[in-house]
Amino acid sequence: MIKRIAVLTAIIPALLSTTVGVASAHSDPRVAPAVVTLTYDASDAGQWAGPIKQAVQNWNDAVHNVRLEPTSTPGSADYVYEATSGWPQTTLGPIFPGGNGDVQLGQQAVDEGYDATRIAAHETGHILGLPDDYGGPCSEIMSGHGPGTSCTNAKPDAAEAAQVDENYAAAVSAVRPHHRQVVIDTWSGRALTGLR
Repeated sequence: MIKRIAVLTAIIPALLSTTVGVASAHSDPRVAPAVVTLTYDASDAGQWAGPIKQAVQNWNDAVHNVRLEPTSTPGSADYVYEATSGWPQTTLGPIFPGGNGDVQLGQQAVDEGYDATRIAAHETGHILGLPDDYGGPCSEIMSGHGPGTSCTNAKPDAAEAAQVDENYAAAVSAVRPHHRQVVIDTWSGRALTGLR
């Protein structure tokens, strides 16, 4: 009788996790959670190709519920990276498959001495739904320009990764915004936001 109870105790959570959804799948290590795959197009990113590749790898290494992949079909990506001469600015997500995100990687921030990979990782954080936190430490990628030009950390911290995982945990039932908010990261200290 005790063996039967033990078996039922192990089987019932596994059965429930397949019907309850993504959130329950995390409680059972034998059931892989659903992963949202976002595609990006970096064909117009020019000299940012290396920093983008590293920034994307840093995010993919840190999060579990979303995966960033280069698109195999230009023009069909969920978001795009492009090199610009101005300040970095990005669509504030979370962006979902079929989305319409835009990351403009501005050369002015690099000209002022900020690390290109950190900029690319920070702007990708916006695509994944994270707001700015300029008052944060260098260990937070979303602190952006706040810690100064000596900060070159391009890896999200555990809290940032957890927030992104939460943003995509219930992707099937997620409420998606009907507007596009653009975050303009003026790495010299000014911050503007606007709606599109």
